[in-house]
Amino acid sequence: MKLTRITIILVTVLFFTNNLSAEEQLLTIIHTNDMHSHVQGFSPEIDYRPFAIDEDKTLGGWSRVATVIKNIKKERFQPVLVVDAGDYTMGSLFHMLNREEAFELRLLSAMGYDVVTLGNHEFDLKPAGLAATLKTVKLRGPVPQIVFAGAVFDRKNPILASLENAFLEAGVKNYTVLERGKIRIGIFGMLGKDAIEVSPFAKPLTFRDPVDVARDMVDVLRNREKVDLVICLSHGGLNDDPKKSEDELLARKVKGIDVIVSGHTHTKLDKSINVNGTIIVQAWCYGKQVGVLDIAVNSGKVQLKKYTVVPVNSSIAGDEKIQAMIDAFKQMINRRLLAPARLSYDQVIAETKFDLSIRNDESPLGNLLADSIRWYVNSVDSDINDPSSRVVVAVESNGVIRDDLLRGVTGKVTVGDLFRTIPLGIGVDNTMAYPLLSFYLYGYELKKALEILTSIRPIKGDDYYLQISGLRFTYNPRRIIFDRVTDIETGSEEEGYQPLDYSKSNKKLYRVAANIYNASFLKLVGSFTYSMLEIVPKDKNGRPLAKLSAALVDGNKSLPGIQELKEWQGVIQYVRSFPDTNVNGLPDIPEKYRGKLGRIVEKPSINPVNLVSRGSEPTIIVLAAIGLVAFLLIMTVMLILLRRKAKKAGISVYKR
Repeated sequence: MKLTRITIILVTVLFFTNNLSAEEQLLTIIHTNDMHSHVQGFSPEIDYRPFAIDEDKTLGGWSRVATVIKNIKKERFQPVLVVDAGDYTMGSLFHMLNREEAFELRLLSAMGYDVVTLGNHEFDLKPAGLAATLKTVKLRGPVPQIVFAGAVFDRKNPILASLENAFLEAGVKNYTVLERGKIRIGIFGMLGKDAIEVSPFAKPLTFRDPVDVARDMVDVLRNREKVDLVICLSHGGLNDDPKKSEDELLARKVKGIDVIVSGHTHTKLDKSINVNGTIIVQAWCYGKQVGVLDIAVNSGKVQLKKYTVVPVNSSIAGDEKIQAMIDAFKQMINRRLLAPARLSYDQVIAETKFDLSIRNDESPLGNLLADSIRWYVNSVDSDINDPSSRVVVAVESNGVIRDDLLRGVTGKVTVGDLFRTIPLGIGVDNTMAYPLLSFYLYGYELKKALEILTSIRPIKGDDYYLQISGLRFTYNPRRIIFDRVTDIETGSEEEGYQPLDYSKSNKKLYRVAANIYNASFLKLVGSFTYSMLEIVPKDKNGRPLAKLSAALVDGNKSLPGIQELKEWQGVIQYVRSFPDTNVNGLPDIPEKYRGKLGRIVEKPSINPVNLVSRGSEPTIIVLAAIGLVAFLLIMTVMLILLRRKAKKAGISVYKR
């Protein structure tokens, strides 16, 4: 009897012990991505009221995001992890002091972030700029743990050695292991293929293939670190096309990743994605949405409990401590950056009666920004007595236009809002923001540049959509690739337009202006189009430019060196040049920018004449290939018929 009782007790203890060991462990992951220095609610920022509930229509604002994080931590009884998938910087005036102050990382730390990774835009300031930011982080601290795997360092290169040293000093790791409750969590971060491709200023730094990186990290975390949960902070992205959706492809190719927190593509997901047992999430961009992933870990298996997204809007009151930090940073920007130019962050410099949006089409904002480039260079660097010195064409790409310019409640346009439309980059002189370049092209090269929009954009994506000033053109998307532009005219809405002779016989040079990022792409486009779209920037005498730095526009030739013209400053000057139509002391954005101006016209046609008329090299090559195939086909048929006829006649067509 006693033995039976002891047996029952032992069995009961073992039963409850096994159940206890198998009890699921809960975890909440709060995540963001692509915050891009949008620390204020927008658009426009002038409407933003961080502490007033339901009193504006702005989205985002890091003090509101901080409130969301704080509230979720209060609501959950289980451990909470806060992460970001990269591109936390580059997008507003706040990033202009990134190297000196590292505002964004300091704010993320104060907001409660545990782990973040680097996106492609963290490399916009070149390896030396990122190294400077990381050294600032070391001094200013504290900051979230930064994880980044896949960077290929070379100690023999002083630039890369300096960056690697900065990584080590700031504690940047390939991965980190955290314990939350009874869960051992391994987290690593990396860039995707597209993000690597659009990181030209990261050179000479290179990156390993993301799939190889992920496999190595999973192996280390699973087998060496013995973690229960693997999280990948992937700045790779998602796409409606499964063949281009990098983070879904990653989940298919690499086993052992439990959660992918995705970034880069600014994808608005309201539901999580499950691919081969891997949970994938992404939270839109600019802090307009916070993702909240509730999971359970049980015996090595991860189960989705709930996924919700929290819209960040005026229904949420901002955190006072975080907003105070933001306001202090803004005053620092005014003192150190804007005051020398007699500007301030919230200064009203114009007004508008309508929204100026950017879209994957000819757009009002795109037209204004392209016009500002042409106007600014001509204002500063042209000779009224020398027509060839005038900029004929200016181009801007959608990829560097980052935000709409919205009317909001007041219609007032501030410095901060206008800067946010075109905020990116660094100059050759190592000062912040893209400088403007100017060079000369032949008419047929202008056509090649426009073919980027017609032929590369459909393949590579809408970042390659070009906005233009100084010309208008028509294209047929049904024509042969790289030869879809059919008619080009130069001029303007005010002066009228004249047909452009884009044949190779036209030896006239046309002055073109663009920011350094787009100019670099124009120069390189020939290398991945089999030289079909080769473009050679030249000086006014037609001599090829060995380096694009020779094309920098000098804003003040009386001073030594090159005084770079910054694109954002040109936009501000252009807008301030508009007439004050309602006589209230503020320039008004002209009505011409309310809608399309007919600068880019798509005319689809499968009419044979429209498909081949005025065909250039790509069309000629295809027609020649078709002709050759047709000739060979005809000859083959004729040979077959000849054999049959000879066979019937009993004659051999072969010589013995």
